[in-house]
Amino acid sequence: MDNGFIILGIIALLFLSMYGFSYLSVAREKMSQKKEQQKELEKAGLRRQARIKNQEIIDERVRKFNQRKEEIQHELMLLNKMKEKQKVS
Repeated sequence: MDNGFIILGIIALLFLSMYGFSYLSVAREKMSQKKEQQKELEKAGLRRQARIKNQEIIDERVRKFNQRKEEIQHELMLLNKMKEKQKVS
């Protein structure tokens, strides 16, 4: 009878180790998927930050361009006024 319990224990241990081994591979796969997902999120965050930075640079250039355009228009308006004054005089 003692040998029967030993054999039964060995069989139970065998099944437990098979279950543990199969669960371990699933757990490793889930962990690797989480790591990959985290890397993708970090990459997306970096891309978003780069896009925002580039957009800020573009916005600054457009603002400077528009400011310069307004200055030129103002100068042209002043020149036209001076030209008209000279014609009248």
